[in-house]
Amino acid sequence: MGKATPSSEVSHGNITISESNETTHYSIVDSEGNAVSATTTLNGAYGSKLYSDELGFFFNNQMDDFSSKPGSPNSYGLVGTEANSIAPEKRMLSSMTPTIIEKNGHLFMVVGTPGGSTIITSVLQTILNVYEYKMSMQEAVNAPRFHHQWLPDEVIFDPNGFSEATISSLRKKGYKINLKTTPVIGKVDAILVLPNSTLEGGADYRGDDKAVGY
Repeated sequence: MGKATPSSEVSHGNITISESNETTHYSIVDSEGNAVSATTTLNGAYGSKLYSDELGFFFNNQMDDFSSKPGSPNSYGLVGTEANSIAPEKRMLSSMTPTIIEKNGHLFMVVGTPGGSTIITSVLQTILNVYEYKMSMQEAVNAPRFHHQWLPDEVIFDPNGFSEATISSLRKKGYKINLKTTPVIGKVDAILVLPNSTLEGGADYRGDDKAVGY
């Protein structure tokens, strides 16, 4: 503190926290079997950049989920049409998919995820992993995922998640494959009700997610 520090010795600090990606999902089941599946979002970074001092949060900019210009992509690369254009008293198309599933009239699964345009893909594949492929909840969440959203006309994959034989087979069928670094395909948090009525949580390793019981 008693002398000047040379600029050559001054550099950036180390960031030890992870900044949120604007969308959050949580799945909850209580001891009486009541279930909650909730997805909430700011959409883009800091949402609309408008903050309410009185309420204590930022307002989202989910108007981007409308097609402000039909035929042009939004911030997630989704291309909308006139059907999703902006109009009074109209709700925009949204990918958010908080889901509660019953089986034979009883609670079976609670699932959801952040991930922009990859949300529906992630939720569906997680459900199928359990129901069709008999995976545990955590196995279903961990399983590699792929995503296609019509435009751009390409399939993206979890990094190193699929064999070269699978990728080659898809190319032969005419699929356009994108193996470049892509945004994470979902960060699923889910709960499965087991046959003995106990609960199994699945928390996505792709984020800082956690499954806990009390």
